[in-house]
Amino acid sequence: MAPEDGAPVRVTRALLSVDDKQGLPEFARGLASLGIELWATGGTRRALAEAGVAAGAAEDLTGIAAWFGGRVKTLHPALLGGILAPRTDAGVREMQERSLRPFDLVVTNFYPFERHLAEHPDAADREEYIDIGGVTLARAAAKNHAWVAVVTDPDEYPGLLEEMRQHGGATTAATRLRLAVRAFERTTAYDRAIAAALGPSGPGAEPFPDEIVLRREPLRLRYGENPHQRASAYRAAAPPAAGFQPRPFSLLKGDALSFTNLLDLDTALDLVAEFPTPSAAVVKHATPCGVASGTTLRAALEAAVASDPVARYGCAIAVNRPYGADDTAALKGVFVDLLAAPEYAEGALPTFERRAKIKVVRTPVPAASSTRWEAKSALDRLLVQEVDRRELVPTDFKLVTSHAASPEAGCALDFAWRVVRHAKSNAIVLAQGSKTVGIGSGQPTRVKAVELACEVAGDRARGSVLASDAFFPFPDGVEVAGRAGVAAIIQPGGSVRDPEVIATAERYGIAMYFTGWRVFRH
Repeated sequence: MAPEDGAPVRVTRALLSVDDKQGLPEFARGLASLGIELWATGGTRRALAEAGVAAGAAEDLTGIAAWFGGRVKTLHPALLGGILAPRTDAGVREMQERSLRPFDLVVTNFYPFERHLAEHPDAADREEYIDIGGVTLARAAAKNHAWVAVVTDPDEYPGLLEEMRQHGGATTAATRLRLAVRAFERTTAYDRAIAAALGPSGPGAEPFPDEIVLRREPLRLRYGENPHQRASAYRAAAPPAAGFQPRPFSLLKGDALSFTNLLDLDTALDLVAEFPTPSAAVVKHATPCGVASGTTLRAALEAAVASDPVARYGCAIAVNRPYGADDTAALKGVFVDLLAAPEYAEGALPTFERRAKIKVVRTPVPAASSTRWEAKSALDRLLVQEVDRRELVPTDFKLVTSHAASPEAGCALDFAWRVVRHAKSNAIVLAQGSKTVGIGSGQPTRVKAVELACEVAGDRARGSVLASDAFFPFPDGVEVAGRAGVAAIIQPGGSVRDPEVIATAERYGIAMYFTGWRVFRH
């Protein structure tokens, strides 16, 4: 008969059939200690036996082992009937008539199709990693969650086992429903990953999927952009392309990260990924206020934090090299809210002991050539675009003035262009060599952005180079740069007033280059 509303259901028999054996022996041992009868399929049963946990062989119930190389082993009424049968009087009678054993718990996970495809994107055997039996078991148990609990994630093992101990080996209706939802989410994500992988690809294929399924991460955010706003983080449940694979990170020190911490961290990491040499990026409000490359990481850090001593207060910093114990000396007197590095050398973490509020994060720097997408929301819609990875090549430098920049200034222009596309529009970057000396961003007028960058740079503007994320609509911005002593400018060009802009650059002796493409960032 059906359980009363909210009444726990005693688990007497469990079926285990998993690909991922993580935590399985401990979980199965806990189930056995509650007097639960265990049955398992071939590989799962062998893993349990090696761990000293006894389980009946599922093939003893089905009468078949593994047909067609394992493609058919759990697709059998002896198993599916025992999972799907209702525990009503009529259902129990029918199970008895058919000599079926009811299962109250199903533990399953699937062949690692997503992992296999990520590791071997051109694999010819990918169809062999499409699970059928495990997905069928999960869906059957989830459908019958009124009586049956289903576990598809090893992370659920400890919590479920503890609940069952508290209830004398039983599962609650709330838990069975929650686990059923998770099972359907998992099968949905699995099917979507398969469909995306088997769909059209290559040149001419649609780069964006028709659907993106999001799942809330267990990552706890302290708050949103402001403390009175709640916030959460989601990831693609079935990544349809490499561009939606979440980047791993671990918090080694400090409070839980906030919404804005993640935005700052993302901007800083993308910045240092631009450069092959040791580099550091200082970010405030998801826009750079200091970026530098150097022969050593310490030199890059010192130059980056010196770019804007006022704006750097409470900043986020990312570096693209392992952080050493001696590198903290570069941050003396600098209030850093968050620091991210791909690794930390032995002895580096203790150097932060006196910095009570700093958050220390370990995360890999994204590959500059990797395919990535980014998303924003507008009008209750999710807007998705590919991350700007277009490289500036020598042929993009179109000289439009009568005199060219020096080779050193040309390298600085390339550096400044790489930085300006990470600043908020309208954006202007002033650089000396491989370090910024002034950044003006987020302004509704371009001339104001130039004024801010020159104000931050002060005397360092003289002899610097300037990168603009879009064209100059009027010559006034170039006037400001010329009076400050800027030596060279790189900008997209394309304004109806380009002749006036170029003439102003000529008048101040500024070498000006057009790229022909802009790098807006809203």
